[in-house]
Amino acid sequence: MIIKTYEAGPFDANNYLVIDKDTNEAVLIDCSENKQEIINEVNMNNLNVKYILITHGHFDHVLGINDMKNALGAEVIVPAEDLILIENINEHARFFGQEVIDIPVHDKTYDEGIELKLGKHEIEVIRTPGHTEGGVSLLIGKNLFSGDTLFKDSFGRTDLYGGNTKKLLNSIVNELFNLPDNTIVYPGHGPSTTIGYEKVHNDIMHYVKRG
Repeated sequence: MIIKTYEAGPFDANNYLVIDKDTNEAVLIDCSENKQEIINEVNMNNLNVKYILITHGHFDHVLGINDMKNALGAEVIVPAEDLILIENINEHARFFGQEVIDIPVHDKTYDEGIELKLGKHEIEVIRTPGHTEGGVSLLIGKNLFSGDTLFKDSFGRTDLYGGNTKKLLNSIVNELFNLPDNTIVYPGHGPSTTIGYEKVHNDIMHYVKRG
C-alpha cells in the first residue's frame, strides 16, 4: 500500500491518496480543493480511483469534491449526519471569511453495513463523532485516517456546529485508543503519529485523568 499526502485548501488540510499497488486501485480521503498534483499522479500511474471518502462535513475538507469527482470519476461517500454541514456549506465558509462556493455533490453516505474495499483491503468505517456529529475515521490495514478527530499531541475542536466534547472524548478513548499501539494515524491536519504515542502524550489524556 502506498499513501501520498497532499496539503490542500484554505487551511492546509491533509488529503490522502491511498493506493493498492497490486491492483492500481486508489481512494482519495478528504477533498479540499481541485488539486492538479493528485490528478497528475492518478493519470501518470493509470490509477482507478474508486472512492472519494469524506471524514466529516467541514467546508475545508470538501471544497474540491465537485471538480475532483469529475476529474477522477470516483464515487463520493460522506457522513449522513454531516449533510447539514455540506448542504449549508456557504454559511460555514462565510463564517471563516471564505468566498461562497457550490454545494458539493455526493453519491452515498456511510450507511450501516456499507462495505468498502481497496484491492484486497477492507476499509473499516469507525464512527467518531465529537468534532462533528457525523465524523468518521477510516481504518485500512494498520493505517488510520482520523480526520479532525485525533491529531498528533492534540484533538479536534468542539465549539463549532455539531461539536460535542463528551462525544469526542468517547470516540478517541473508547474507539481509537482501543486500536493496536502500532496503528499509524494520518490526521486531517499536521503530521502523522501512532496510537501508542497518543495514548501517552495526547492532551486529551488530561481530560481522562480529571475524570
